[in-house]
Amino acid sequence: MNDLTHIQQTLSNRKSGIIGSTSFKSAVMVPLVYVEEELSILFEVRSKHLKKQPGEICFPGGKIDSTDHSAEMAAIRELSEEIGIPNHQIDVIAPLDVLATPFRGIIYPFIGFLKNLDQLNVNQEEVDHIFTVPLSYLYQYNPDIHSMKMWFEPSEHFPLDKVPNKQAYATTRYSEIEEYFYYYEDYLIWGLTARILSHFLDITKPRSS
Repeated sequence: MNDLTHIQQTLSNRKSGIIGSTSFKSAVMVPLVYVEEELSILFEVRSKHLKKQPGEICFPGGKIDSTDHSAEMAAIRELSEEIGIPNHQIDVIAPLDVLATPFRGIIYPFIGFLKNLDQLNVNQEEVDHIFTVPLSYLYQYNPDIHSMKMWFEPSEHFPLDKVPNKQAYATTRYSEIEEYFYYYEDYLIWGLTARILSHFLDITKPRSS
């Protein structure tokens, strides 16, 4: 158990991953499409009959199944299932940064291009409707930013008395995260969708020379 050679051999060809990635994993697609010759992003409005986040705005996506060969294939499958675009009409451009969340597990976002919306067939059980926002609008938009606090609340048998500086965790410990709010017409884009959107816009926005 005290063999350095064993540790070196075990780690020599190992690829690094994300701690906690064995938890719930999902993939989403940020779909780009030309609408009246203007490059736009497609969003979904979730069905109002869903138990989780009814009526909220999201990108196509969902859980990575054991039958999916990769996160990318899961994102393609989910997009096709939700809005009916066949696989051959979807070109995956690139992955975005992986998003690790405390409640939704690991999310793998991808940028995709939809060749057209001619074969659009929205799955009404999951999606109420779709809409698009011109990319030029989003590049110029400054989202509202508000903070949200997540409190540390020990469970009944949590050994708080053994933790150094335990008083800091008893009632006042919390994490604060920024939430982005994008408004377009009557739509509000926020939460993880807005966080992925903001990331995409930050890395692709044209910079003045």
